[in-house]
Amino acid sequence: MTVSLRGTREVKEKYQLFRLTGLLDAFSEPTFRKVIGKCIDEGPKQVVLDLSKIDFVDSSGLGALVQLAKKAKGAEGGLQIVTNARVTQTVKLVRLEQFLSLQPSVEAALETIP
Repeated sequence: MTVSLRGTREVKEKYQLFRLTGLLDAFSEPTFRKVIGKCIDEGPKQVVLDLSKIDFVDSSGLGALVQLAKKAKGAEGGLQIVTNARVTQTVKLVRLEQFLSLQPSVEAALETIP
């Protein structure tokens, strides 16, 4: 993706799983949003973002997560976000934990996929 944000994409029949590391900030956000948005368009529409190895999320990163969640829902899919304590704290600060479907593990996120 970018120097500050790296990741892998795994595509299964019903979902896509992205495992990301690094920083989800103003520098990496445009590329992150574009790449994940394109993948939502291509399908499958159920997306799991594993952010458990992310070191930092800023307001532009949160904005991208909100936009991608809306995009997935609009495409009759869904977006599950696996977090760590730092990401969870940032999301809770702006009261988006319900909207962003935070999950404690990849396994828990996969269980929510219809």
